[in-house]
Amino acid sequence: MNPRKKIRLGDLLIQHKLISQAQLEQALEGQKKSGQKLGRVLIEDGYLTEDQMLEALSEQLKIPFVDLLHYKFKPEVIKLIPEIQSRRFRAVALSTDDTGVLVGMADPTNIFAYDELSRILKKPIKLAVVREIDLLKTIDTVYRKTDQISDFAEQLNEELTEGDIDLGALLADADVNEAPVVKLLASLFEDAIQINASDIHIEPDEKVIRIRQRVDGVLQEHTMDEIRIAPALVLRLKLMAGLDISEKRLPQDGRFSLKVKDHNIDIRLSTMPVQYGESVVMRLLDQTGGTLDLNAIGMPEPLLNRFEKLIRRPHGMILVTGPTGSGKTTTLYAALQTLNIAEKKIITVEDPVEYKLPRINQVQINSDIGLTFATVLRSALRQDPDIVLIGEMRDEETAEIALRAAMTGHLVLSTLHTNDAVSTVNRLMDMGIKSYLLASALHAILAQRLVRRVCQSCAQPAELTGQQKGWLNSFVNEKQFNVTFKKGIGCAHCNNTGYRGRIGVYELLEFDKALSNILSHGDSSHFMKEAQNSRNFRPLNMVALQYAVEGITTMDEVIRISADIESVVDEEIVSKDGEVSG
Repeated sequence: MNPRKKIRLGDLLIQHKLISQAQLEQALEGQKKSGQKLGRVLIEDGYLTEDQMLEALSEQLKIPFVDLLHYKFKPEVIKLIPEIQSRRFRAVALSTDDTGVLVGMADPTNIFAYDELSRILKKPIKLAVVREIDLLKTIDTVYRKTDQISDFAEQLNEELTEGDIDLGALLADADVNEAPVVKLLASLFEDAIQINASDIHIEPDEKVIRIRQRVDGVLQEHTMDEIRIAPALVLRLKLMAGLDISEKRLPQDGRFSLKVKDHNIDIRLSTMPVQYGESVVMRLLDQTGGTLDLNAIGMPEPLLNRFEKLIRRPHGMILVTGPTGSGKTTTLYAALQTLNIAEKKIITVEDPVEYKLPRINQVQINSDIGLTFATVLRSALRQDPDIVLIGEMRDEETAEIALRAAMTGHLVLSTLHTNDAVSTVNRLMDMGIKSYLLASALHAILAQRLVRRVCQSCAQPAELTGQQKGWLNSFVNEKQFNVTFKKGIGCAHCNNTGYRGRIGVYELLEFDKALSNILSHGDSSHFMKEAQNSRNFRPLNMVALQYAVEGITTMDEVIRISADIESVVDEEIVSKDGEVSG
């Protein structure tokens, strides 16, 4: 289809009886003020949906509508249109053959875009219409920076192999922004932000340098042959973090901030001497969107309501537990955001301070000068706080001070590395904490994990493997299930992993009078049994299994997070509609 004949969108929508003449005139007035396209104004004003508009265009222009969320992209086809033109013309190449290139466009009536794309592709164009929001997400997903990273690495390697370049002079040069090492790092950070990576690892090996990015908790690897560039990368990063560039034998820690694609990123950097140089790991903390609120972290509504009531109590201790990387800090910051009002004095004791929060007094631990959790906590309690957050309870002294603070009118929030909520009490008693202290001060324990979401673009029904059936039958009768599990087969949207994004899995143990009374007597086995059977308590593995039943995650993810959790379920029942209860 060649859109040579100009189609007036407003007339087309009136012809299809999707809008009235009065609505069109009102939208045209709004378009003059906002400068937006007419279609976008009509959608935002609520006169029609985007799908209704696209169906009308598809019918009128006799071109197909393509749902990009479920389209299987090929990287070599996508790159037929450079990223800058793809964004400018809101277009993406979908497929190609001898007859031409199928191009998806948000506005297939744009004649100028059609002519420019014809010039770029040098082949006949067949058009399809696509949703604009899906198109923009697709562009962000498929146009990775890996090729650019490799190109800059090659350039840098060529400069370094000339042999007469003073690396220090290169990096200190006034025109340093043009240096390949800086371009390489810029591309590396842009790519990490684009794919929502939480960490970047730079690891020199004998013959290659490995760049690994952690996405949804799993590392994705990109290797480069230019091993000589490793020292240049480490040197530039050390300069950015204010570290000692002459010290290569000892680990160093630092941090710096930079702006990447309108994102304000705080970067925590750690170096470590390894066999073939220095390994660098960077944790990326995106400060742009602020901290999450409790409604946005994925807690089911009934559990969220219980947790909100708990954190609004005037005193007592609430613990969030789980392994490293399970989202404990995110949950605590979300709770603080809810509690952060002018009438409350909040002090945090952290190692390190991850997100900067307004109105909250945040203290960074520094053990080298004696600024430990215990010493800071003692001082913090003399600052008349209402709420105290302790980054982690690592020792008996810190735990005891925190518990006594919780008994004397303060709300105390903290974290602990334990497998589940019920075993947390045993861990605290093993640290030397008296059971009567725990019974008096501890109000609730929230245990959590993160599981990966099935990519909805490539999700398909999945048969359970023998291992998965065996695991399932150890908790419930598999034959009682009347559900179809899902699994992603891998596509461009999820970088062929089958997963996209993560969701929290939570179990909440609340301490009522009966449970606290049992705990005060120090009978840990009796306490564990009663805790497992307490009202509203659902263990982590059963919550995760419910997500798998609903098609949110896979059985592989359920088994993964359950591997280190001892079963706390004697008997579970699965109803005919597939809901797990216990």
